[in-house]
Amino acid sequence: MPNDQLQVLNALDVAKTQWYHFTAIVIAGMGFFTDAYDLFCISLVTKLLGRIYYHVDGSPKPGNLPPNVSAAVTGVAFCGTLAGQLFFGWLGDKMGRKRVYGMTLMLMVICSVASGLSFGKSPTSVIATLCFFRFWLGFGIGGDYPLSATIMSEYANKKTRGAFIAAVFAMQGFGILTGGMVAIIVSVAFKSHYKAPPYSVDPIASTVPQADYVWRLILMFGALPAAMTYYSRMKMPETARYTALVAKNAKQAASDMAKVLQVEIEAEQEKVEALTKSEANSFGLFSHEFMRRHGVHLLGTASTWFLLDIAFYSQNLFQKDIFGAIGWIPKPETMSAIEEVFRIARAQTLIALCGTVPGYWFTVGLIDIVGRFKIQLMGFFFMTVFMLGLAFPYHHWTENHIGFLVMYAFTFFFANFGPNSTTFIVPAEIFPARLRSTCHGISAASGKAGAIIGAFGFLYAAQNQDKSKTDHGYPAGIGVRNSLFVLAAVNALGFLFTLLVPESKGKSLEEMSGENEEGEIEVVSSEPSYARTVPV
Repeated sequence: MPNDQLQVLNALDVAKTQWYHFTAIVIAGMGFFTDAYDLFCISLVTKLLGRIYYHVDGSPKPGNLPPNVSAAVTGVAFCGTLAGQLFFGWLGDKMGRKRVYGMTLMLMVICSVASGLSFGKSPTSVIATLCFFRFWLGFGIGGDYPLSATIMSEYANKKTRGAFIAAVFAMQGFGILTGGMVAIIVSVAFKSHYKAPPYSVDPIASTVPQADYVWRLILMFGALPAAMTYYSRMKMPETARYTALVAKNAKQAASDMAKVLQVEIEAEQEKVEALTKSEANSFGLFSHEFMRRHGVHLLGTASTWFLLDIAFYSQNLFQKDIFGAIGWIPKPETMSAIEEVFRIARAQTLIALCGTVPGYWFTVGLIDIVGRFKIQLMGFFFMTVFMLGLAFPYHHWTENHIGFLVMYAFTFFFANFGPNSTTFIVPAEIFPARLRSTCHGISAASGKAGAIIGAFGFLYAAQNQDKSKTDHGYPAGIGVRNSLFVLAAVNALGFLFTLLVPESKGKSLEEMSGENEEGEIEVVSSEPSYARTVPV
């Protein structure tokens, strides 16, 4: 680092890995644990909701959510998340990371509990209430994306910053895993206490009245880990980069970080004033100067996240449909309602354990060695390969379930040891401090737009091409095999758009600004040092 950089930022960049780094990972990571749990646990209970609220007397198959209801229940949280990412991302740059962080967490806790308390006597009122609270749950979750990434990137040292941000994101894997395990525990407990025959034996008795508690308990559990970290979030000091470079309070930034790092740090208010008044540090998000410096970068981070999430969320949310299509989960009519929850949860937990969780931690271990760019390229490449490997001999996999499962797990492994992690990390590193949270929010919202396409589109696309074999109420689709071809093409596009994203390994956040060289020319020669420390 240059000698003329702000001492407080230099201290953060060169700090050895300390206890406060791990504290920050846990505090930010528990938010992500809750995010993943809440977003993915709905896929465990949609079949149960169909059996409870949409049973049709005399039907040979159990009740199923109508297409529009299923799409609403599955996708409404993503709509909320997209809105939350944009709103809280912007607010994080205006009000500060810490102040907004508490708001998002409380919203998540309240709406997790409220989702499980969805009330009403008719199916319409229960589903409408559930959708209302899941929208606002998603809104809170959306805020956690830009804020968690930004806080961790601004706290971390430059040597291991990638691993720290990746570790926060890796908690998503544990959230998905815990969702499956909670569903298994709850379903086993209810199954042992309330015996029920398969649907084909007794359609009414196969769904015991107590099954209504199962989905509510699964949804409400998501509030617990978030509530446990609220106090810790409120005790975290504001990041020094926000306090110094955006709020322009050098004294507070130095004081906060001196306590965290346990070293003496000079305030340097005059240097902060000079930095923040620099012409190079004043352009806005919609300015020509921003587009010139960062337009391609923002296009790269937004497009790759968009394409990744189309594939990632369509896979994750509809695992149960894919498992059913290859016969890994028995036909619904051969099971009771709670047995079906157990089978779906078991399959999803196995995939999380074998493919999802390991991929995240490979990223944590290797991102600061290999680099973000190479990991993202590799991830998109292998996701494309494994999708095609599933699609071409698809009819072979319908008889070789273990082989299909291994291939499917590898697509998840390379999503997480690949673009699912890097698309979250890079936007928190390459934009200016005053726009960092906003730009991350825009990139993340693009991802959620992709997730909505994946969630809604795959719901219809994966239906059998034979109308007589589709789920009740759905039109004929293109089938799982053709859907896998589409997803492979999406991944290949992600590979190409990755070429727009810069490598940030080993560089300070201020170096990634790109203003160092230009600033030395623009700023008067008597004070060249200021040009070197202006954040872009």
